[in-house]
Amino acid sequence: MHTFLFRTILAAMLALAASAGGIAAARAESAATIPVLAPLTGFLALEGASQRNGALLAFHHHPSIVIRSETVDTGTSPEGAVNAFARILRTGPPTALVAPMLGTQMLALLPAAAEAGVPLVTVSGTAEITERGNPWVFRFFPGDAVVKTAQARYTVEELGRRRVALVHQTTAYGQSGRRHLLAAFAGLGAEVVFEEALAPAVRDMAPVLTKLRAARPDVLVLQLHAEPTARLIRQAAALGLGLPIVAGSAMHQPATAALLEPAELSGVCAESGASPISGGSPAMDRWVADYRARFRTEPDAFALAQYDGVSMVLRAVRAGAASGAEVRRRLASEVYEGLAMAYRSDGRGNMAHDAVILCYDGRDRTPRVVRRYVDVLKNG
Repeated sequence: MHTFLFRTILAAMLALAASAGGIAAARAESAATIPVLAPLTGFLALEGASQRNGALLAFHHHPSIVIRSETVDTGTSPEGAVNAFARILRTGPPTALVAPMLGTQMLALLPAAAEAGVPLVTVSGTAEITERGNPWVFRFFPGDAVVKTAQARYTVEELGRRRVALVHQTTAYGQSGRRHLLAAFAGLGAEVVFEEALAPAVRDMAPVLTKLRAARPDVLVLQLHAEPTARLIRQAAALGLGLPIVAGSAMHQPATAALLEPAELSGVCAESGASPISGGSPAMDRWVADYRARFRTEPDAFALAQYDGVSMVLRAVRAGAASGAEVRRRLASEVYEGLAMAYRSDGRGNMAHDAVILCYDGRDRTPRVVRRYVDVLKNG
């Protein structure tokens, strides 16, 4: 009896050990190296912090995968991103890279990523990054071809405005948006009666507001980064400009709205890929609550898109993708149902194809989604 019991216990222990070994092996196979490169200082710091937070929350929500990561502040220079990437490569190519959302940094990274075989997972809106035929870039925020089309359509079709004043940034982001906005407004039969490019460092918006008022537009359209967006809207309210404002995605950010008083936001709308704080589903509400608890701040569409992008990478890792090439193949060929939308590559690395327009009513800093555009370029 004792011999039988001993053998039974021994067999059970051996089976448990084998099972534990199998689990350990499976866990070892589900491992990934995913550094986070983001502009955490400079004029894109608000957007960069959201990008970083979205990636970190995705790591946190996938505890079964052993993730090796470090966060690097790339500042706002192309050299900052390239040097950070070169340093990371010294320890071997990562499984994927959370790549900075600043367009000039992304453009600088493209050749190095292709040479090293590293998928770049980004939320940069600059259109050109997916126009160079690089198979290693994957954009999870809708690019300018998508959101600028939605921005122009809402301005003309919903607001009925056709005399446009366009103020944009001198950066790659600003120039990319300008190009797509001009084409979209021309296609809709609207006239751009005033246009001005501003450097991110410009603080006094009164001169440009005075000039654009003289052109007698019936709407002001913005393609500016977060802090310049807030500065211009604040001064437009102070000067009593009296025009509806349809801004770029920087204005959807709670961090941008926090720079303004609710009354200053009256009549302001913005394009975006999503608006997490505006709600939409129980899953979204849980994600927003978790984000707030973890980072003590409000989430935006950049954070959500980066979360969805990293989550798609981690799904590939969990399914057995152990190299950058295997992750790239899955990102290029699979569909992922994220929190914001369904993501699929268009063959050039554009993964996000939907857009929303959200507006503020002047009573608080929480916008409401007033229009959704699904598969914009296909249904436009």
